Amino acid sequence: MPERRIPPDAPVSQAVSPQPGADVPPSPRPAGEHTTTSAPRAVPGLWSNLRPLLLRLHFYAGILVGPFILVAAVTGLAYTVTPQIESALYAHELKVTPRGAAEPLAHQVAAAQRAVPDGTLLSVTKGAGPTDSTRVTFEKGGLPEGYTLTAFVDPYNGRVLGQLRTFGQWLPARAWLDDLHRNLHLGHFGRNYSEIAASWLWVEVLGGLALWAGTARNRRRLRRLLLPRGGTRSRKRTLSWHGAVGLWASVGLLALSATGLTWSAHAGASIGRIQDALGGSTPSVSTALPAREGAGGGTEDVKRDIGIDAVVASARHAGLAGVLVVTPPHDEDSAYVVAENTRSWPERQDSVAIDPATGKVTQKLEFDDFPLLAKVTSWGVDAHMGLLFGLANQIALALLAIAVIAMTLWAFRMWWLRRPTRAEGFAVGRAPARGAWRRVPDRVLAPVVLLAAVIGYYVPFFGLPLLLFVLVDVAVGALRRRRAEVRG
Repeated sequence: MPERRIPPDAPVSQAVSPQPGADVPPSPRPAGEHTTTSAPRAVPGLWSNLRPLLLRLHFYAGILVGPFILVAAVTGLAYTVTPQIESALYAHELKVTPRGAAEPLAHQVAAAQRAVPDGTLLSVTKGAGPTDSTRVTFEKGGLPEGYTLTAFVDPYNGRVLGQLRTFGQWLPARAWLDDLHRNLHLGHFGRNYSEIAASWLWVEVLGGLALWAGTARNRRRLRRLLLPRGGTRSRKRTLSWHGAVGLWASVGLLALSATGLTWSAHAGASIGRIQDALGGSTPSVSTALPAREGAGGGTEDVKRDIGIDAVVASARHAGLAGVLVVTPPHDEDSAYVVAENTRSWPERQDSVAIDPATGKVTQKLEFDDFPLLAKVTSWGVDAHMGLLFGLANQIALALLAIAVIAMTLWAFRMWWLRRPTRAEGFAVGRAPARGAWRRVPDRVLAPVVLLAAVIGYYVPFFGLPLLLFVLVDVAVGALRRRRAEVRG
């Protein structure tokens, strides 16, 4: 039975999903029969040479990286509802009933220290509203890496409402889902999965956009590019939904990929170095205290502490508002640091360093003075976590996650629908034809290879899978040639 081929002018189902095609060098065909290596008749020029290469890359990335992206989307979808989960699960610890004047913050901290006698005080978070409890966070032995213990105190009577294990500002439920999304609870090794997904999501999106837009040259109406096809179930309709949804979601998906990479283990380190080199690192106030001159002209060692309530009053006087996080001095020669923690738009992340002996502000850092790159990074990370625009941000993230899940499943469905018959000896769809790179002009291929090498160096979980694709491709080609020689 002759091998089934895809006409080059047919809708490019391979453009947005793993696709079948002969994985052997093209052989002569009867008159009028097309091969997958011939250029689309309506898309001449350089694009007709680049398209098969991009198609094959999109196919392998979909097959090998698609599952990682799918898992990241599913866990990310679960993460989008964490604010509501926290509010429901921890209402007793988070909210209080206002009744009269609040007790001094120092009394609240003392109550928390009595409840956690073996903990080392790390920070105190004073809520912005009258119904917010006070959080007192401790470092304590026996907790997993990065975790702390937080005592929640009723500011009106100093009673400890409860103690929870926390990860940064996240309570247990969000910390658990955050860990699931980042590393599947597999520790440092598990973080590789999410980094692979973030490293290849932008490649799949840009490649899919190029391939999908390439099909529009034969379309008379823009509607077919922007809106999915209706009608009966078919591969073409699945392709239409895959391409149209990907087009509408592309900007958000590219943003998710970029922000996900900023705090990944390997690419994140490279991005941090580049950001530092460009002067875009996130600044912080200095906790070093200025020298105090004594009566004799020497440096006077002042050990008294005005207390946390006076420190907060000094910070308020300096213009800080909203939720305040107070970090006590780590030794006698360092200052208190008081920082705003408003991560919704407009963000307030101003901070001050305060002399514990005098209550004077020794340094103030305003978010408006951050380098532009530092601001963009902060906005991007907060948007990725659903904090920047509140409920609207959560809904947008949920829709993007659903879009990724649907597009991935549609991609594998298209691959399955285009599988050859069992009589031809294959259970799944074939890859697009090999040897596509030979059709790309050297003046184009050389910069592409160089760019891929540079990106692969700085984003290793893009480079390593790409190298794997090449090795798999070479191995499959060698195996097919060997089989052909045996049959011949």
